[in-house]
Parts: sequence; C-alpha cells; structure tokens
Amino acid sequence: MLLTIFLAIVFCAAISIMLLSAVAFIQDKKFFSSAPKEAQDAVQPRQEELFYGARTIGWTLMIFSLLMILGVGVVSIWDGIRSDFTFFQFFLRFILIFTIYKLYDMICFDYFLLMKFKFFQHYYPELETVYANRKYGYNIKSQLLKLLFIFPAASALAAWICTQFVK
Repeated sequence: MLLTIFLAIVFCAAISIMLLSAVAFIQDKKFFSSAPKEAQDAVQPRQEELFYGARTIGWTLMIFSLLMILGVGVVSIWDGIRSDFTFFQFFLRFILIFTIYKLYDMICFDYFLLMKFKFFQHYYPELETVYANRKYGYNIKSQLLKLLFIFPAASALAAWICTQFVK
C-alpha cells in the first residue's frame, strides 16, 4: 500500500511537470486540447519563445515527465506480478493511483492553479475573460465521469490483463 501511495505521488508530480512544461515553456496551442472550447478558441498561438531555450527546456521536462509516468506503470505492474497480486489487489492499486491523480487534478490544477492563482492566465492573458465568472475551472461533469466511471473501468481492465501474467 505504501508503494501505491508513493507511485500516486510520483504520478501527480509527473503530471505537474508536464503541465509546467506545456504551459510555461513550450506554449503550443495543441496542449489546450482538453480545455473547454471557449478557452481553446481564445488562446493565441505563440510564435516567440518565452526566453531563448524555453522550448528546449519544456520538451526536456515533457520527456522526463512521460518517463516518470511510464515508470509508475512499470513499477506498479512489475511489483504486482512479483508479489502475486490478485485481481482485486491490482484493481485497488490502479484505482488508488487514478483517484489520487484525478482529485489532485481537480483540486490543484482546476481550482487552485486556474481559478485562485491564475497560473494559466499569467501565461495566456487572453484566458482571463473566459474564466472570469467561473467558480470552478474545467467541466466538472467530465471530471466526475472520469473519476467515477472511466478510471474504474480502465483499472479493472488493466487489473484483468495483469492477472494474466501472475503465476
């Protein structure tokens, strides 16, 4: 259980690094694909780097975060197979990682970074009017759909696949 909590923290850290690299350094409009339509429409493409080498730093951080996410997956599966996890143990590990991540996303990114601290609006001032009258950042229905249905289904599928490799 301690390893699962640690892996969830690493997963959240990796997502944070990915967000920082995409928003602050790379600044490519393609990274706004999960944002609401009105935010996607408002974002202006950035031709100039924030500073010389910003995109290089951003892509380096992006690759590092992707490797961290891959590492979380590999370690969680490898440890479960090595420990002869049952379907339920794999499922519990995956659902805990996903749930901790999604709660972190909803609270830290959508509420604090977007609404309270205006992190995104600092780098993209054109988003200020899009989020001016909102109490919560992104679509809460979509977030809850992932939290309550998509992530449990994905966790169950991943747990079933992993149990096929346990002796």
